[in-house]
Amino acid sequence: MIARIVKIVSREYTLLDEEGVRHKGILTGKIRRQDIPAAGDMVEAKLSEGMWTVQKILPRRNLLYRPYVANVDQALIVMSVVDPDFSSALVDRLAMLIEHAGITPLLCVTKCDLGIPDEIEERIREYEKGPMKVVRCAMGTLNPQLAEILTDKISVLTGQSGAGKSTLLNELNPSFHLATQEISKALGRGKHTTRHNELHAIAGGLVADTPGFSSIDFSRIQEKELAECVPDFTPYIGQCYFNDCVHQNEPGCAVKQAVEEGVIPRIRHENYLAVLKMIQDRKEKYS
Repeated sequence: MIARIVKIVSREYTLLDEEGVRHKGILTGKIRRQDIPAAGDMVEAKLSEGMWTVQKILPRRNLLYRPYVANVDQALIVMSVVDPDFSSALVDRLAMLIEHAGITPLLCVTKCDLGIPDEIEERIREYEKGPMKVVRCAMGTLNPQLAEILTDKISVLTGQSGAGKSTLLNELNPSFHLATQEISKALGRGKHTTRHNELHAIAGGLVADTPGFSSIDFSRIQEKELAECVPDFTPYIGQCYFNDCVHQNEPGCAVKQAVEEGVIPRIRHENYLAVLKMIQDRKEKYS
């Protein structure tokens, strides 16, 4: 059987087969010695004495470590308009990390019912005109686009604390909160806590139960890679006069030209430069 791991509690695995049926499974000793399976992994399993045994973990498209999830399709950056305030710097930094992981970033703007300041409205519209998918949400009103986005995808959520990540999932699937609450109580918070890793079925897709990208860490991204992690820059990569252009101070830069012409929002380039400087400063420190 080819199946996907959707839940891991200690050494017990829940496998979702191609027909949508769930099965209990365990690992072979060989896999226990070689790999640490993640929720989202596609596996080969064999039925033996009434129990499915995972024989092989199939190649992964990507792997996140926090949460520990494989084969993620997309990450929703959840950002509120107020309380806490919208931050384009945080959106752009998260989008860069998500792109670098080989995952599609999307922006979900919450608390739109509380009123959107003019400056924040301008920032949101800049994203809506760009390549990243944007969904606006208001408390108590479910945007049907959100459910469509999650369907048939493996998703993780990230963004500000207090922006309403759990609220979104609860509105899509009221049982989500109850399920996660029960798990939290069952696992407790002691130092011998059972390992738990799960993808929840929400809106026809699978969503990780833990917010992703718990830290903003650019230590794995090299200076020359960063521009490729900015979706707005994609049409201009390779169009600059210098092949090694990092779109900073170089003449003949196609990205900077697009910024001057208003095709790329200036703030997108400024946020990129701030991260680039962080990477360059780190490089000088350790060189």
